[in-house]
Amino acid sequence: MAETNVGGRDRLARALLAALLTIVAVSTLRKGKRKTGLLALVGALGLGFNATTCFCGLNKTLGIDTTDE
Repeated sequence: MAETNVGGRDRLARALLAALLTIVAVSTLRKGKRKTGLLALVGALGLGFNATTCFCGLNKTLGIDTTDE
C-alpha cells in the first residue's frame, strides 16, 4: 500500500481550497492576469493532488501525519 499522511479534515480542506483556487485561476485568466491565474492554478493542482493521493511531501518532511484525525 502507498504511503499516506493526509486524511480527515486536512484532506477535505485541501480539496475545498483546490476548488476555490481553480475558480480564482479561471476568473483571473479570463481577465488577462496571467501570473496570478497561473499561480492560482499551480496551487489548485498541488492541493488537488494532495487531496486525491492522500500524500503531501511537505508533511512527510516535517513529520506531520493527519490520517488519524
